[in-house]
Amino acid sequence: MSKILVVDDEMKIARLVRDYLTEAGFDVTLAANGPAALAAARSQRPDLVILDLGLPGMDGYDVTRSIRSGSSIPIIMLTARSEETDRIVGLELGADDYVVKPFSPRELVARVKAVLRRVGGEVATEVIRAKDLVIDIPHRRVERKDTRIELTTTEFELLRILASSPGRVFTRGQLLDSIRGVSFESYERAIDAHVKNLRKKLEPEPRRPAYVITVHGVGYKFADA
Repeated sequence: MSKILVVDDEMKIARLVRDYLTEAGFDVTLAANGPAALAAARSQRPDLVILDLGLPGMDGYDVTRSIRSGSSIPIIMLTARSEETDRIVGLELGADDYVVKPFSPRELVARVKAVLRRVGGEVATEVIRAKDLVIDIPHRRVERKDTRIELTTTEFELLRILASSPGRVFTRGQLLDSIRGVSFESYERAIDAHVKNLRKKLEPEPRRPAYVITVHGVGYKFADA
């Protein structure tokens, strides 16, 4: 049974989310603030965190920074902020997905399942090698020059999709559909944020990418073999 940590200071919303997730078969822990969330993340070791950005005191951005400093656990943001900049900041900090309040609890459960499917993945035997990069798909491991590169769930899935078809150009919409695995209204700049994070970790010179290439006006591709 997958363990989910729900972090929201609005207990009515937190309990509603808990009830839907419990009904879907998840083991759910609640936290009402940032320090409690970090303590639960350390002690409970959840498989996924649902995190409200608008927490009092230590907000969701700070919680995300703290979690990402030592873990690649999937994070889904809950935000009442409709501004594009707020969502981009959250994604650039390493969140895997976002849901804007008010939201459908059923949609949130679908998002949770989709992210966890990406974490578990299907059994694969493929290892992709490109220049000095090694992408071990079954073990979800990436190395460059024998140095391991830690990626979030979404970053790894994005790299896997691109690297599995070198030279093929993917639109942002295609990448969104592939990595999320659920039907939703596309927010295409989310892909740009994840690509930016991926390049920081993957590319020797992120401003001059050698692996994940921008195709202007279309989307992205992995460098031709």
